[in-house]
Amino acid sequence: MRAVQREGGACVWCRRPFSDLVVPTTDHLVPRVRGGPSWLENEVAACRRCNGQRGHAGAADWVRECRGRGWEPDVDHLLAVLGDLEAAVAQRGGQRRAREAVQAQVRRLRRLR
Repeated sequence: MRAVQREGGACVWCRRPFSDLVVPTTDHLVPRVRGGPSWLENEVAACRRCNGQRGHAGAADWVRECRGRGWEPDVDHLLAVLGDLEAAVAQRGGQRRAREAVQAQVRRLRRLR
C-alpha cells in the first residue's frame, strides 16, 4: 500500500496513527462510483473506520463531517493529492467523470482551508 507509506503512518481524515488496532486501508479520494480511477494518485491512507463511514461522500463533505467530530484532516495534503490526480488525468486522458469530480472537490476544499 504505497498510499499508506506516503501519508506517514496516520489516517488522512482523523489523523490517528496506524497500529494493530487502527488498521490502514486505501481510500479513493474521488470514489469509484463518481468516476474515480484506481490509480495511486486517487488513493489516500485511511483507517478502516473513516474509510467505511465515509462511503461515497465527497472529500469536502467528509472534511466537514470530520471537523464536526473534532478531527482536523490535512486539507492542504488532500488538495495536493487531488492536484496530482488532476495532472495524471490530463496526461493519461479519458476519465471525464473523474476530471469533473476532481475540479469540484478542489473548489470546495479550497473554501474549507
